[in-house]
Amino acid sequence: MSTEPPREAASPRIPGVGSRPKRIVWGAVALFLAAFAVFESQKYALPTTAAALVFFALPDLTRLAGVRPPGALHQAVNRVWIPLVVLVGYTFGPIVWPPLFTAGLGWLTRIALDRTLGRGLAST
Repeated sequence: MSTEPPREAASPRIPGVGSRPKRIVWGAVALFLAAFAVFESQKYALPTTAAALVFFALPDLTRLAGVRPPGALHQAVNRVWIPLVVLVGYTFGPIVWPPLFTAGLGWLTRIALDRTLGRGLAST
């Protein structure tokens, strides 16, 4: 016989509890990034608009190309830090090409929108 005290039953985890504030924050971030992308697209015209739209659709384009979760490419396309590095690198770097910046904005907007809707990576 074991002399260990009986374990208490783990409290059941209620789905969605604690995720609502995160979703609200992600929604606010998505709205800000979308407005910023529209502003930049209006300022620099068609190439920036095209870059923002293509990179906004990047997760869907990779899925159409046959990339499925949990592959490395799927993980990379849905990580926040990659487009964030593009935006920060563009801001502080020597490159001056507005479509690169709006591509990062479009990509990060899509990730924020996915997180708002409860999609994306489970580990984030």
